[in-house]
Amino acid sequence: MFDLEYHLKMLPDKPGVYLMKNSLGEVIYVGKAKNLKNRVRQYFQSSKNHTEKVKAMVKNIEEFEYIVTDSEMEALILECNLIKKHRPRYNILLKDDKHYPFIKITVKEDFPRVFMTRMVAKDGAKYFGPYPDAGAVHETLLLIKKLFPVRTCKKSIEEGKILGRPCLNYFIHQCKGPCAGYINKAEYGSIIDSIIELLSGKDTSLLRELKSEMETAAENLEFEKAASLRDKISNLEKIREKQKIIIGSQEDEDFINIFSDEKDSCVQVFYYRNGQLQGREHFVLEYTAGAEVPELIADFMKEFYGGTAFIPKNIYLPQVSDEELIEQWLTMRRGSKVYLKHPQKGEKKELLDLVAKNAAMTLEAFKLKLIQDRELQRVALNEITELLELDDIPQRMEAFDISNIQGVDSVGSMVVFEGGKPKTGDYRRFKIKTVKGANDYDSMREILTRRFSHGLEEIKSIQQRELYFSSGKFSVFPDLILMDGGRGQVNIALEVLKGFNIDIPVCGMVKDDKHRTRGLIYNNKELIIRPDSELMKLITRIQDEVHRFAITYHRTLRDKRVLHSILEDIPGVGDKRRKELLLRFGSIENIKRATLEELLSTPAIDEKTAKNIRKYFGNN
Repeated sequence: MFDLEYHLKMLPDKPGVYLMKNSLGEVIYVGKAKNLKNRVRQYFQSSKNHTEKVKAMVKNIEEFEYIVTDSEMEALILECNLIKKHRPRYNILLKDDKHYPFIKITVKEDFPRVFMTRMVAKDGAKYFGPYPDAGAVHETLLLIKKLFPVRTCKKSIEEGKILGRPCLNYFIHQCKGPCAGYINKAEYGSIIDSIIELLSGKDTSLLRELKSEMETAAENLEFEKAASLRDKISNLEKIREKQKIIIGSQEDEDFINIFSDEKDSCVQVFYYRNGQLQGREHFVLEYTAGAEVPELIADFMKEFYGGTAFIPKNIYLPQVSDEELIEQWLTMRRGSKVYLKHPQKGEKKELLDLVAKNAAMTLEAFKLKLIQDRELQRVALNEITELLELDDIPQRMEAFDISNIQGVDSVGSMVVFEGGKPKTGDYRRFKIKTVKGANDYDSMREILTRRFSHGLEEIKSIQQRELYFSSGKFSVFPDLILMDGGRGQVNIALEVLKGFNIDIPVCGMVKDDKHRTRGLIYNNKELIIRPDSELMKLITRIQDEVHRFAITYHRTLRDKRVLHSILEDIPGVGDKRRKELLLRFGSIENIKRATLEELLSTPAIDEKTAKNIRKYFGNN
């Protein structure tokens, strides 16, 4: 369970982005903060100054997470990326598809242009940005235009080709007139190099010159001129500020770093796709005391990239053991060259340090949360042991539920909690095979019978082969069974266990008229649980989890059936073509909107079938 007060206390006094989530784990709001602790806490204090939208949002917040950045500007850019990714419900005003501006220099042209753009392409041009403040970009471009006489026209100008008389900009000394042949490619290129150095932050002479002019203007009591120069300096400094949340490279890149304390370690991964931070993950490696960082990184990479479908071209990280071998292995898996890089300075090094900073904070929060969680779980398990008068604490609990709509696509689910925590690797789901219609009792009897018959068969096989009981999918039996229902479901479970001669206590999780967890049914008695107790929190979480797991599987089967039936109704569309269509378009809606040309571009779809598809969706 997410402890709100605890996580509010753990917020850092640093800039960053926070993500508010509802009870389903969906991101409902993304915001930025100059100080995460102060900003996030405001939502959960007095609501009298909150807008109605904020009040409605706060009521739906079940948990939050945050990403630390090095500056508020970085947080702003990251906020934009995350809003575009998650489309949160309460970020209505920021749901437009606006892109932050870049400054583009067309260096592939003989006489390059410098201008603002909101689209980045792999065209060989140089891009600087993005910049959250479009006004500062316009001001800086005006400043560049005054200081560096480069062309602003869109003409295609080549060296040695004279296009005619130059425009007005030449006569007011804001262009060197390359269209009229008044400057050669090399001389013009040196001007462009100066602009690139300025935008790269390598040249401070311009800033010094402007500051000197500002001071002179102030001394001469030319305050208006001094104020104008002050604004230009301010905008120029904004443009030159380093941005690490979006990087200049358009490659797909991962940044990996690690932080270790005296006992454990945390590996943090930042994912950059097309130069933008698309997400991050952290992995806590417990009991790593004494291990060397290169070895930990190597072990992590083998585990992480061995199980992921995508491997980027560039991976930035600390030193790693068996680097050449791992690089070759990643290259083989990707199908093209993968580079492991260890930046020592510059933007990439700063970003790698930021990843390490996030890893350190994540590990600290994890350790403190782990201590708190273990204590709460211990309290909850002790409470259920006393309530049910069990001989031992139920370390392993299994919960079961049935899901269907009027008996269609009926499924069963089994979730497992060990030590009060979900053990997702042991979750199991069952497609009901022998029961027709909406008969939850017989469906429950079927999945329990299958669960324990499989378990007994595995135990027999394990004993014969002298293996560990944990090596089977069903071989480990629970200390307590929880049924999502009342006496009827409990009696079904007891009946099945009796048939197998298995003795496991069974209780039912019952809900009130408002569909909220009310208590437990045990030995034909309803046991009342305090609503604010740790046991109630645990039972509620188990009941919600088993219900969620069953519903998810049911929806998957239902969607597959619906997709199958719709496409099967189209003449000429069989299994192969159905798979090709779904692979190409991803959904029925996309197939429905596809043009004839787009359908014909799909493998295995000929003109006759494409016309049949268009006709079918036109009539339905």
